[in-house]
Amino acid sequence: MGDFSLPLVSADNVFAMGTVLIGLAYFGFWIDNHPIGKKTSGVVWVLVLAMALSNFRIIPFTSPAYDFVGGYMVSLAIPLLLFKADIRRIFRESGKVIITFFIASAATVAGAIIGFFLLDLGEIGPKVAGTYTGGYVGGAVNFLAVSQVVEMTESQFTSAISASSVVSILALMMLIAIPTVKTITKFIPTQFSDTIDDAEKEQLKDSSRSKVYLRHLTGALALSFGICAVAGAIGNAIGQSQYNILFVTILTIIIANAFPKAMDRLEGEFELGMIFMYVFFAMVGSSTNATAFLGSAMVLFFYGMTIIILHLVIVLGAAKLLKIDLAEAIVASGAALVGPAVTAAIAISQGWRTLVTPAIMCGIFGYVIGTFIGVAVTQFLM
Repeated sequence: MGDFSLPLVSADNVFAMGTVLIGLAYFGFWIDNHPIGKKTSGVVWVLVLAMALSNFRIIPFTSPAYDFVGGYMVSLAIPLLLFKADIRRIFRESGKVIITFFIASAATVAGAIIGFFLLDLGEIGPKVAGTYTGGYVGGAVNFLAVSQVVEMTESQFTSAISASSVVSILALMMLIAIPTVKTITKFIPTQFSDTIDDAEKEQLKDSSRSKVYLRHLTGALALSFGICAVAGAIGNAIGQSQYNILFVTILTIIIANAFPKAMDRLEGEFELGMIFMYVFFAMVGSSTNATAFLGSAMVLFFYGMTIIILHLVIVLGAAKLLKIDLAEAIVASGAALVGPAVTAAIAISQGWRTLVTPAIMCGIFGYVIGTFIGVAVTQFLM
């Protein structure tokens, strides 16, 4: 008789574990391109399916494969996602929207701190506050980086990102709905109108699709390895290895701004970084006990919603007070809350042609600063 307490897939079966983790990442990308995925996010599906597999004892809660993904693949993803972070270009091409983006980022910080004192988040409160701040100023890469720096456990991370994913979906719906609310448009008008026809919308979408060149991918990956190696050496030398991801971020930003033309020519490195990220999400879900997850996710959902609501109130209030165009306020807010790609899609769907580039540039700038702001919030609240 077999031992039914053991998982079906052995923890030491690296090839089988790799099949599961990368297969889950594939499913996440696949569902992202379908209506249900666009409404719920592929990340949520990856986490939930991975949790189901481990909690029903198909795969183990711990495995050397998980150690590799969490210990190495995450760090490699950070540079790949930040190689285009040319700060001079960001400020040059984002126009007035960058000013509103600073207001939006400050609104996220205010919402995180106020929500922290309004809700009882328990011992992990400061960690959650910083992680959510990083995610709602930058994006998933910052959410992940802050969680690593503040040393969240895998179960804490799963609860936090699952609740945050649902909140992000609701935030996206709010951002899309705001321009249709006459009460808001009456007090905060916009000069932007729908100037993009369907053919131009498709052209803008196509222009954002990267080509794949093997020399670009291998070069970017080699550079990412080198950055991680140097960052690790710095962390070990000063006895602060828990901040290695911060050092990785700093070194990447330095390189991105020292060699902007070379980095701009790269194709496909961002997509490779996203693959690593989705594999990481699969690993986190696989190592999470569902009972612990369900116990803490609800309060984190309400905390995330508190941040989003306060964020939007502050941004719209500032837009009214400072006479900021409603379209620019929404784009700046979206760049912080839901990231550059989604915000660019919002601008495209609304016909705000001239705001597509600022949406992308401000979103990338959020990637640059989100981790540092998130860690600072955690330190402030501890």
